[in-house]
Amino acid sequence: MRYRRAYHAGGCYFFTVVTAERRPILAATERVELLRAAIQRVMRLHPFSIDAMVVLPDHLHCIWTLPEADADFSRRWRLIKTHFSRHAAVPLPCWQPRFWEHLIRDDNDYAHHVDYIHYNPVKHGYASGPGEWPYSSFGRFVARGQYSADWGQRAPDIPEDVGRE
Repeated sequence: MRYRRAYHAGGCYFFTVVTAERRPILAATERVELLRAAIQRVMRLHPFSIDAMVVLPDHLHCIWTLPEADADFSRRWRLIKTHFSRHAAVPLPCWQPRFWEHLIRDDNDYAHHVDYIHYNPVKHGYASGPGEWPYSSFGRFVARGQYSADWGQRAPDIPEDVGRE
């Protein structure tokens, strides 16, 4: 059976992207900065917005919103992964060949995925609270009043299927 991606122009998507063999190639600040540069480069060529994101040593999660007339998130991920791989001083391959996407269905689904993203460093034991993890959009959400600074000290109520679609 062949996996079919859900391409919807202007769609809002949750993604999980994992490093090859789950190697912690994103543990170093300079590699996170290289990833950030790769994303910014692709955003200039093929615009999209990043609604929420977290980068952990061996994977990342994010939510993107694509432009109204565009559904090609696969091209964006291919370009990001390629740019990073060409410029990172790590053994190849850097990434698992695929990635996981989930088309966000509604506001409730969106909120659960944002919570999943921001709680992920705590879930994996990298921080005792989301605010302690430096590679996350959590601070942006606190600044906008969408979270209190101490949110995530306790596990949020996230449905079991979120992040594992």
